[in-house]
Amino acid sequence: MRFIDVFAGCGGLSLGLLKAGFQGVAAIEKNPMAFETLRHNLIDGLRYKFDWPDWLPKKAMSCEQLLTDFSPYLISLAGTIDVMVGGPPCQGFSLAGKRNSADPRNKMAEQYLELVKLVKPRFLIIENVTGFNSKFNEVVQGDADKYYNQSYAEYISNELSGIGYSVSRGKLNCAMFGVPQNRYRYFIICSLLDDGVNLFERLVGYGEEFKSIKKLARGKHVSVCDAIADLETAGKSLRESNDSPVKGFREIVYQLPDIVSPYLKLMHDGHVGSPNSLRLPNHKTSTVIQFIKIRQASEPGKSLSKETRDRLGLKKHAITVLSKNQPSPTITTLPDDVIHYSEPRILTARETARIQSFPDWFEFLGKYTTGGSSRKLECPRYTQIGNAVPPLVSEAIGMMLKAHASSKEIGVEALKI
Repeated sequence: MRFIDVFAGCGGLSLGLLKAGFQGVAAIEKNPMAFETLRHNLIDGLRYKFDWPDWLPKKAMSCEQLLTDFSPYLISLAGTIDVMVGGPPCQGFSLAGKRNSADPRNKMAEQYLELVKLVKPRFLIIENVTGFNSKFNEVVQGDADKYYNQSYAEYISNELSGIGYSVSRGKLNCAMFGVPQNRYRYFIICSLLDDGVNLFERLVGYGEEFKSIKKLARGKHVSVCDAIADLETAGKSLRESNDSPVKGFREIVYQLPDIVSPYLKLMHDGHVGSPNSLRLPNHKTSTVIQFIKIRQASEPGKSLSKETRDRLGLKKHAITVLSKNQPSPTITTLPDDVIHYSEPRILTARETARIQSFPDWFEFLGKYTTGGSSRKLECPRYTQIGNAVPPLVSEAIGMMLKAHASSKEIGVEALKI
């Protein structure tokens, strides 16, 4: 089964589908930093390679540029693509910030729809924040009028139904599929064949079976400790970190633990040696003291209350000390949203990648962080990881779709339009 990944980021959706046995064809991502990580690992990787078309440059580009410059070629793909996946940028929908129905980034979902009409894939997967299905309440002028009093998920679902797709959708917690993180996301899953099967409900019901296949315990969530205990600094030697141009940072000398949790076995995935992105933060002494105070004042696993934040003089809206034996809260693009469960520091990029279920062989490239005006233009490692769909969830989707397609004994040729 062949797929295209749109708004691909660093490749979380692609990685999961590749691990499920799919063949990548193309991936569209406009940010050069994120695209380079994707290209390095998956498009031209050592483990996976895309069947990339000759007419499409292997470079970062927007969906708008793809439609403008390559529409005739995209039409030629019609009937040859089994799955199109994509998580259009979600800032206009996020309940964590100011929701704005006129946010220009919302238009990217419309570009996704135009691409669907050209390529006509057999299945569609759209992932977004849960606010994607919340109605906008404000009256907006111009083109955004059509979103008034309905959610963007409703708008897109109606549009997809209108061009012949059977649509199922809903919210799920990624922890259901073995991801050590309570990450709630909204999924729209569509099929060109209306066979009466609700694919979203089938996905939700597949969680326990998927965990069994992955040799994870049924009936309980994977904990943060299961995911990152081997990356603690206690008892480890440190060395200079050299996987980015910025000097003066240190990292642990990684050693495989004597006891490896089932989740950790999945993350090692045959990788030998030290994973990249282990760089430890260089916190000021005052920051370490502040983190110690936060740990003393907090209940692990729960976001610090406003009263406590005010008392400690914190300006952040959300900060959580991890609970060692529970899943993490949602990993975001801001590394200082979460404090380690036993050490007064933020997590390393590799620790956040583990919590997002990226295997250790997957290498993140580019800067670790960025700031100021560059935040709107750059996509450093922490941002790449925080924006990604957890590969374990994508792999579960891929395995569910393959099983569904096999049960119907249908092929791409039968669905050509």
